[in-house]
Order: sequence, then C-alpha cells, then structure tokens
Amino acid sequence: MKIKRIALMLLVVALLVPALAACGASGDSKTIKIGAMGPLTGDVAVYGIAATNGFKLAADEVNKAGGILGKQIEMPILDEKGDVNEAVNAYNKLVDQEKVVAILGDITSKPTISVAQLAAKANIPLVTPTATALDVTKQGTNVFRACYIDPFQGEIMAQFAKENLSATKAAVIYNSGDDYSSGLKDSFAAKAAELGLEVVATESYAKGDTDFKAQLTKIAASGAEALFVPDYYNTVALIANQAKATGLTIPLIGVDGWDGVLGSAKPEDVEGYYFANHYSTEDQDPKVQNFLKNYKAAFGEEPNALAALGYDAAYILFEAIKAAGTTDSAKVIEALNKTDYTGVTGNVKFDADRNPTKSVTIIQIVNGAYKFSGKVNP
Repeated sequence: MKIKRIALMLLVVALLVPALAACGASGDSKTIKIGAMGPLTGDVAVYGIAATNGFKLAADEVNKAGGILGKQIEMPILDEKGDVNEAVNAYNKLVDQEKVVAILGDITSKPTISVAQLAAKANIPLVTPTATALDVTKQGTNVFRACYIDPFQGEIMAQFAKENLSATKAAVIYNSGDDYSSGLKDSFAAKAAELGLEVVATESYAKGDTDFKAQLTKIAASGAEALFVPDYYNTVALIANQAKATGLTIPLIGVDGWDGVLGSAKPEDVEGYYFANHYSTEDQDPKVQNFLKNYKAAFGEEPNALAALGYDAAYILFEAIKAAGTTDSAKVIEALNKTDYTGVTGNVKFDADRNPTKSVTIIQIVNGAYKFSGKVNP
C-alpha cells in the first residue's frame, strides 16, 4: 500500500509541476513583471539613468491608474554599465531569475544588439527606447524601437544643412572605431550626394582620442560651410572646444548623441550649433507639458530626450499588453506590430522592420540652453 501511495503522490506532483509552470508563464500572479536595463554607472550613465527614469514614471502612472489587465507592473531594473557582457548577464538574470514577460532596453546599440539576439531566440518582446543602429531590429521579429534609426538621422542632417543652412559644401569628422558614428557618417554622405551637397572633407579619429586639432585645421581650410559631428556629447564637447581654438567659425551640426553636451562643454564653445533630437521641452503639446511636469516632480530635473523615449517605449509596451489581453509573447508581439501610439516624441507606427518614421526635432544651442529650432520632415 505504501508503494501505491508513494506512486500516487509522485503522479500528483508530476501533474502539478507543469500546471504551476504554466500559471507563472501566463502571469496569474498579482503583478506583471517587465524587465528593464540600462547603463546606470559608467561613461554613458547619463543616457541609462534618463531612459530608465522614463520607464519608472510610465510604470508609476499606469499603476496609479489601476495597472494593466487588473495587475500592477513590477519592473526590476538592472545596471549593465554600458558593456556588452554586462548587458548579456543582465538579460539572463531578468529572464532566468526574475521570469520577466518582456524587456525594456537596452539603451546604446551594441549592448542592445547582443541582448536582442538572445531575446529573439526566446521570442520575448523587446522594446528599446534609444538604440538607433540599423541592425538592432534585424535580430528578430520580436524587437522594436521607439526612436528613429541612425541612417535616418544622418539623412535628415544632410537635408538640414542643404535646405535650412543653405550650405553647398560640408565636412564630416567622425569616430572610425564606433558603429554609431561611422554609420551616421555614411548616411550623411549618401544623402548629401543625392541633394548636391558636396562633402569636401572627411576626417576620422580613433575611440579615446582627445586631440582633434590636426583634423579640424584641415576642415577649416576645406571651404566647408557646415561640419557634421556624429558622436556622443562628451567627445563633441572636446571637438567643439578645439574647433573654436583652431578658428573654425562654421556651424557644427549633430545628432541625438549630443543630448547632454551642455553638461560637458562650455556654453560658449557650442553656442549656435544644431543637433537632431526626438522632442523639445518647448513643445506646447499637452502630452509633452504633462510629461515635463510629472518628470520634474518625480526626479527633480528636466527630462532630456532619452527620458522622453524611455517613457514612450514603456507606454508602447504597456499598450500592447493591454491590447493583447495577455502577457503571451506571440500575442504581445502581434499587438506591438499594430501600434498606433501618440506619445511625447510623436506618433509611433512601426514599419516592416519595426522602426518608426517620425519628423525630427532640431535643437539649437542658444545662450546656454536648448532651444526648439523647428522640425524637418523626411
């Protein structure tokens, strides 16, 4: 009898284990767990902190309004330090230990591509707010982004130089060791050729370089009427300072990686320069102004574009889960493909490659502040 009883107990356990596993997978707990990651320390921490603050604000707002599908959002956020290996470790922890149903992140392109490859194998919905490299969404049909892509920015800034600055000649200085910078250089050059904007000088530097005087001196002698600098804010601050020192008086123009440059550069070094961005705090749209008010109340500072994109990315995912009526991966991905969401950074609909096409906000730096200069439509 004991043998039969033990056999019966084992049978019951065997039946319960998959049932319990299925219960966890379908999100039958009182929360919906969504994983998030970003560089919260390290060289690009300003991006990760801003974007994840956007995630937090969106989650707090949704939870206060009653949550999604009658459940509260639980969001573990891990620091990946801007490093590919750390990002992979963070992803594995979120999926294997935290048992998240979707991922918000990563933030910069290389770590995002590595994480997207893993998420594609598991078919876990992933929405990056800010990774702009073209290859990000090519990793799988489960990968989406809230920001426009690098080639699009490069094309828009060539168009801006030609049409808005009336330039006939342009120069480029870029980081040859960085995919973000190199890709933007290529798309700028291709669009410039299409528009009849002559690129008269193309100068490169290596990652970690801090002296750009030789390259800038050549550019100053080239006859260029605008200088495209596709890099991140900390390097841009050094280039801008040395451009002034070499007597270069033409406008520098850049991309979303410039956001934060006023925290690194002297205001006079970047006065009058332009860069592409995802939104402007001067936009009077009620959705933008409400976001600004709530973000300032939560974090005590004005949100940059990364924060706005993080906020929109979170809402895009939340709305998809709500539309799907479940956390089932396939159904959430299907709902994401049908996204038609108007957020702080504009209306988002996804193309066949799960990239949004948007108008681009142009920011000019005036008297130590980011001023709304206008929008460029593709």
